Amino acid sequence: MYYWRDLDDVPEDFGPSVLTLGNFDGVHRGHQRVLQQVLEAARERSAAAVVVSFDPHPAQVHRPESAPELIMGLEDRVEMLAATGIDALLMMRYTLEFAASSPEDFVERVFVRALKARAVVVGHDVRFGRGNSGDLETMRELGATLGFEVIAIDDFGASYPLHSTATDGDRRCSSTWVREALERGDVETAGRVLGREHRMRGEVVHGAARGRELGYPTANLAPSSDGFIPADGIYAGWLIDESGVRWPAAVSVGSNPTFDGVTRQVEAHVINRPPERVQDFDLYGQCVVVEFLHRLRGQVAYRGPEALIEQMKLDVDQARSLLSTEQRASG
Repeated sequence: MYYWRDLDDVPEDFGPSVLTLGNFDGVHRGHQRVLQQVLEAARERSAAAVVVSFDPHPAQVHRPESAPELIMGLEDRVEMLAATGIDALLMMRYTLEFAASSPEDFVERVFVRALKARAVVVGHDVRFGRGNSGDLETMRELGATLGFEVIAIDDFGASYPLHSTATDGDRRCSSTWVREALERGDVETAGRVLGREHRMRGEVVHGAARGRELGYPTANLAPSSDGFIPADGIYAGWLIDESGVRWPAAVSVGSNPTFDGVTRQVEAHVINRPPERVQDFDLYGQCVVVEFLHRLRGQVAYRGPEALIEQMKLDVDQARSLLSTEQRASG
């Protein structure tokens, strides 16, 4: 996949293309459906399939105090977009100056002159240009004037049992839905909407070392890690180290209330470490990925270390059982 961070990076001879635009936070199943349409339309027209996206998220520029927490960081967004099979990604830097572009200027500069669009795939609720003044009708008018086809597609929903409850009905797949699920710790529903496990990515840093003292050492993610932090609790999941090895893990999210903690942390205890590496299993300084599969329980303050150790053993045993079942099912 070609990956461009600026309009000037696009080769002059690039094109023709079929493209779409959007933030694609989470690259969930709705996004994946749009990108599949782009790929199909591009192949039919012997053109390149292109995504135009933005960094930072426009909401972080226009209303930073109320911008939604992002589901994933830029590195994971690029990786997931590349995995869909698209040919090129133009990740434009979003600034107030850029946001002042009229719909006509934006489309002509980016879609027509740089990417030589033959077709543009968008949803019925597409908005673009200064003050979000451009909509689907604007896009169709520009397509007729500038010589590209506009392909409008419907939102992607799915019938129960994709949804967490029957009352969700045929709700459209959206980044908002994923965030709502993660806020209540429902990583299973988030995973079904995403089409894969929710993940965080960050550097392993030194913590208070309480897990090691209690017999359950953890890899602590740095506070600056990318990805939406799910609700406090204990999860069964996976830790993927820098070499790509995927380790089963029991993951704790919260502030360690048993020890009067106040800062939220994400800590992963790797299960079934090889016996020869129990003492030297050192992940410090590595950038790792933590994936969340199942929520085991909420966070609880226990009456001292002994009760906590007993519960940690139960958590690890439950996580081990769930992850073993998951491995057998996927294998």
